[in-house]
Amino acid sequence: MDEKKIINEIIPRKLKEIEEKENIRILHCVESGSRAWGFPSPDSDFDVRFIYVREKEFYLRLDKTKDYIEWQLYDTLDINGWDIKKALTLLHSSNPTLFEWNNSPIVYKTTKEWQEISKVITHYFKQKAGLYHYLNTARNHYKEYLQGDSVKYKKYFYCLRPILACRYILDKKSPPPMLFEKLKDEYLTGEIKQEVEKLLELKMATPELLNGPKIEIINEYLLYSIKEIELKVKEYKQTESPSFEELNEIFLSLLN
Repeated sequence: MDEKKIINEIIPRKLKEIEEKENIRILHCVESGSRAWGFPSPDSDFDVRFIYVREKEFYLRLDKTKDYIEWQLYDTLDINGWDIKKALTLLHSSNPTLFEWNNSPIVYKTTKEWQEISKVITHYFKQKAGLYHYLNTARNHYKEYLQGDSVKYKKYFYCLRPILACRYILDKKSPPPMLFEKLKDEYLTGEIKQEVEKLLELKMATPELLNGPKIEIINEYLLYSIKEIELKVKEYKQTESPSFEELNEIFLSLLN
């Protein structure tokens, strides 16, 4: 299917359909997968993620209510979203997903309300929580996918990006950018950078399931980095979150 048609016609139509059928208002909608990271394969899906708000009466119900929408998961579209109450609660605990969605370079829809939320999002970023999230992601992908003689090449990027995200957090003390290229250019040099760039070209020109021989220089870099970051994370003290007051005000303003 034509990529421009998906972005300019199909996704906006799907979002409108969701709003009408679910009786919600979408506040922010972005791409969250490899396309947002800057290294899609020719057959990569569109990972569409959104945050929405419902009518005030929905939040005053005594019975348990659903705080997410899973709209579509087939063909080339993967679409789902979080209720704003869920999103703000997770933001208070420094959930990394919220920072990623806020920093996505591919925005399908946004609102003035979200722009106001975006101004305070970094207040809730906890460096240690972010480091553990990305470190665990890298560690798990390395252990599960990158130790055999033949590996799925796309898995290198699901390990490399979180490693570079950790380096960014250690360096800048703030949420990392989504684009892999920005992280690569800032934290990779010399031979390892050249090998990663060659692999990046290959990944973006071939299907998702491409396998090949293990790339020793990248494996060595990943293993060294995981061990190095593990030691640095242990030195971090966990910081306390701000109170809920600011987020409560945002939530109530949306309902009013």
